[in-house]
Amino acid sequence: MSGRRRPQLSLRWRLAAAFGLGSFLLSTVLAMATWNLSSGYLLRQREQSAVRQAEVNAKVIDEELRRGGEGLDKLLTGLTTGPDLTILLYHPDGLRSSGRQIDPSILPPKLLELTHSGIPARQRIVVDGIPVIAVTLPITSGDVHYVELSPTLQLDRTFRFLSAVLIAGTVVSGLLGVALGAWAGRRALRPLSELTAVAHRIAAGDLRSRMPERSDPDLAPLARTFNKTADELEQRALRDARFAGDVSHELRSPLTTMLNAAEVLRRRRDEIPGTAGRATDLLTSEVDRFARMVVDLLEISRSDQQEDDRALEPVDLGGLVHNVLATRSDEVVPEVEVDSSAPLVIADRRRLDRVVNNLLDNAERHAGGAVRVAVLRSGRKVRLEVDDRGPGVPVELRERIFERFARGTRAGSRGTDSGSGLGLALVADHVRRHDGRAWVQERPGGGARFVVELPEASAQ
Repeated sequence: MSGRRRPQLSLRWRLAAAFGLGSFLLSTVLAMATWNLSSGYLLRQREQSAVRQAEVNAKVIDEELRRGGEGLDKLLTGLTTGPDLTILLYHPDGLRSSGRQIDPSILPPKLLELTHSGIPARQRIVVDGIPVIAVTLPITSGDVHYVELSPTLQLDRTFRFLSAVLIAGTVVSGLLGVALGAWAGRRALRPLSELTAVAHRIAAGDLRSRMPERSDPDLAPLARTFNKTADELEQRALRDARFAGDVSHELRSPLTTMLNAAEVLRRRRDEIPGTAGRATDLLTSEVDRFARMVVDLLEISRSDQQEDDRALEPVDLGGLVHNVLATRSDEVVPEVEVDSSAPLVIADRRRLDRVVNNLLDNAERHAGGAVRVAVLRSGRKVRLEVDDRGPGVPVELRERIFERFARGTRAGSRGTDSGSGLGLALVADHVRRHDGRAWVQERPGGGARFVVELPEASAQ
């Protein structure tokens, strides 16, 4: 049991993803480098500023203590320059503080140990939810130690803003990389899209389609090689079509003789008994089938050699159906349904006449005859439906029967009801040349329904 195939991104989107990922990774590296450099620089500057301010304040307090210290409390109040600044002064007479009041015991034990040891130190800590830089300094006048907690709220806001900008820049850079990759992929793959479109037109029968000449040294060989291949394919197809046309044309004279001889034998069939009579029946049926095949080959060769030989004119498809049925001698006349609102089509009347005849011939030979022929409006299209009374067409054969020399379940058979295998291929070819499409589906109630859709005159 084979595993389910995973869906795969197109080449264009894989290229866009590669551009986006590369841009995202490069932006991430640059953002991290920018963050480390800028945050480290700003933090050092802030710490140096806090240390210098603490040294100035400690020097002022030292001078006050030298004068006796009567105005020490007032001085501490004056040194508090902000609402979140805290000054602690460990004095032999007790702890004195100014600014935002905190519990000294919440300070880190190592910082307190350094403070009481008279060792200068600095440390970033968070006190009561506020980030601060703690600076400890000894004061030479007496056993006094100075601690200043300088807030870094503005610095933290700067860091948050910087990180948000860098993250947003990284994301935007990745998205721009995806957009750039999609644009570059579309530009780079445009020749491939043109090649696909031209190849599709050639596969649809337009052998004259070519890729435009390129000046790009990488694309010019591709265009030249493809166009050369298309030229050789067109010449081969034209040679084959001319050969089929020449052979069919050369066969017309002996075929006419054979048809006349077969008609004589058919009129005198009652005079030929036994095995000779059965051989005569087989011979006349094969001559009739051969004649149909030659006519179809001539039609196909003419279509293959002349792409734009159509005599286009407004055609009433409903009226054309009535005219075709009036000229036929079918034993069972099908029901005709023509929508009064069905618009005209711009078409080659001879080709559409052949389409209707071939569909009716197909129903007569293989499905007991047509039971219904309808011309309907379908949006901005005209729809021709031919229903038959046969067993229907298996799903696996519904596309193959429109190929040349395909006779469905009767392939390889011979007899009076065996066609040339070219009738439905001509239908598909003529309909395609009118920008329409032909297919077969199941008829409600049983049988097959052959459908032809052509664009209305105003839609062409």
